[in-house]
Amino acid sequence: MPKFIPRKYEKEVISMRISVETLEELDTKANEIGISRNELINQCICFALANMEDSSGK
Repeated sequence: MPKFIPRKYEKEVISMRISVETLEELDTKANEIGISRNELINQCICFALANMEDSSGK
């Protein structure tokens, strides 16, 4: 699996619900990396989308 590399993206404001435990872990990781929570969430989503199997299971 490729390494996660933080970087900047343009964004649109949305609202989402997330568990308290996940939020705490995100905040910890974002602080360790030196980026905002929002930036980390965006990059995690992009990484997951780019690395997930397609709907045919390939």
